[in-house]
Amino acid sequence: MDKRILILGGNGFIGSHLTEALAATGARVRVLDRFGSLRADPVHGVDYRYADFVDIAAVAESLADIDLVIHLISTTVPGTANLDPVGDIEGNLTGTVRLLQQMRDAGVSRLLFLSSGGTVYGNTRTVPIPEDHRLNPLSSYGIVKVAIEHYIAMFGALFGFRPLVLRVSNPYGPRQSHLGVQGVISTFFQRILDGDPIRIWGDGAAVRDYLYVSDLVSFIVEAVRHDLTGTFNIGSGHGASVNDILTVVSEVTGTAPVVQYLPARGFDVKNVVLDIAKARNALHWVPQVSLHTGCERYWHWLNRSPR
Repeated sequence: MDKRILILGGNGFIGSHLTEALAATGARVRVLDRFGSLRADPVHGVDYRYADFVDIAAVAESLADIDLVIHLISTTVPGTANLDPVGDIEGNLTGTVRLLQQMRDAGVSRLLFLSSGGTVYGNTRTVPIPEDHRLNPLSSYGIVKVAIEHYIAMFGALFGFRPLVLRVSNPYGPRQSHLGVQGVISTFFQRILDGDPIRIWGDGAAVRDYLYVSDLVSFIVEAVRHDLTGTFNIGSGHGASVNDILTVVSEVTGTAPVVQYLPARGFDVKNVVLDIAKARNALHWVPQVSLHTGCERYWHWLNRSPR
């Protein structure tokens, strides 16, 4: 693949997997991140640069001779964004609009942005949810993602950008942080490993769409290869409740964890399962890793990774 690609956040959970996969295709990959990866070795031939996303000079230098920008950076997660909406806006919305301006000035028109399939739609009556469903986010995280999507569309209309927006469900897998602020699967496994009780907000009936990281990466690689544009839901296409996840985690670990049910949070969406027909039809892409298999792989990795 003869493309020059800048991955913003290329040392993170998704970014490190994607960096490896794109470099393996022969793409010339540059990574801009604040830190090196704690869970993956540097990839041979990748141009690693270390700076904050808001460092205008560093971003401008990183955009030189680039064909495509893949924007994976988020300074917040759904569970923390509401605590500081201004910080969410400044760190994510303002930072991304500044990036769009810098891309325009540098003559870079191709952008792949990871939005959120789990928060932009809000509570819906339609399940699975198609891309043309009305957007009604309930959290600052989702509102900012929608605003970024609108700005990307504006730059497309005014300046000829050719964006690809992926509304990703709930990715999980090796290298995902297990600090307890994001990711039901990673958090549950880590609490079992530490011997701590599992905490569930609400009654555990909330349904989500969980996608193993290799399936997400496989779609992105093919989308880049085919210069895909537009907005796509990327998920498993299947729903699992939090209680279902608890059952799978218990089966995989062979334990009966202590569970604490806490009051429901107002910003948690009740039922999100994505309609992935558009993505499947565009690239003949089908997720390969089942929930149970993905959880087994994550548990195996977690037991081998440094504590």
